[in-house]
Amino acid sequence: MELRSILKLEDASKWLDVCKVERDAVGVLYIDGKFTSVLEPGLYAFWKDAAEAKVVSQAMREMQIDVSGLEFMTLDKVTLRMNASVTYVVKDAKLAVSAAGDVRQSLYRDVQFGLREVIGQQELDSFLTAKDEVTQGLRKYVIDKAAVLGLEVRSVGIKDVILPGEIRDLMNRVTEAKKAAEANLIARREETAAMRSQANTAKLLAENPTLMRLRELEVLEKVASAGKISVVLGEKGLADKIVNLL
Repeated sequence: MELRSILKLEDASKWLDVCKVERDAVGVLYIDGKFTSVLEPGLYAFWKDAAEAKVVSQAMREMQIDVSGLEFMTLDKVTLRMNASVTYVVKDAKLAVSAAGDVRQSLYRDVQFGLREVIGQQELDSFLTAKDEVTQGLRKYVIDKAAVLGLEVRSVGIKDVILPGEIRDLMNRVTEAKKAAEANLIARREETAAMRSQANTAKLLAENPTLMRLRELEVLEKVASAGKISVVLGEKGLADKIVNLL
């Protein structure tokens, strides 16, 4: 007779302890306080008078821990507030049940300790420029701690880093100063290039009178095309000079 049919009998509850292991979980079975086996999802029953049976349910799906709003101090005594996350799965259900009363809470504390350790070894500048390396250091720390709890870490990430207000203002001013210096340097380079180009042109015209005359004609042509030209005749024959130029 199937277990479900037996449990429907009137006196079943007097003789049997019933346990159900849900989907995406396993049951760690202890008989008289000793580990016996890991139960797959399903329905189980144990004789009440035969022995003391206890089934501890352990979720096996991927889970996530968020560590938010905690403050940590860098090596150069700057306090940072940050958020981190860890995703994990239970690799060894028996170990996860026996290693700690609450493996999730234990892993949460390990992430806190890991953040404090890796950030405390970094100065602010090195932390901001090498955050990936800090994340890898945290990952290694958490993986080692999680293995003791029967857990397998899938990912570790530092999501947000919040700097103190005065540090943000200082860094903004430094960034603005760097950008202004870079813009000034570019402008000076452009001015130098323009002056060099003009000097080269002037030298070329000075060495080639024909080119100089062609340049004068180009300028006169542009002036003439811009509108009407009024020529004032003077004592020294300005008109003759213009005619000769043309």
